[in-house]
Amino acid sequence: MPRKRRQFTLEFKLETVKLLKEGPRSLAQVARDIDLTESALRNWVRQYKVDTGMREGATPTKREELRHLRAEVRQLRLEREL
Repeated sequence: MPRKRRQFTLEFKLETVKLLKEGPRSLAQVARDIDLTESALRNWVRQYKVDTGMREGATPTKREELRHLRAEVRQLRLEREL
């Protein structure tokens, strides 16, 4: 039976990433300790690095702007077709 998708707060994700970075435990061990998949934790670490400027990528602000611009383009295309 598939597991129900869980939601985690930003604070929880940040604390988990800090726990991983500051502690001697491996990513796999931290993931097991909080009953999370390794790939999910890896994604949290990746996003943390993007948000702190340690890695290239889309920050939450950029993602929101992109979502807004895509919606605007859709709307303009609809208006142009009419």
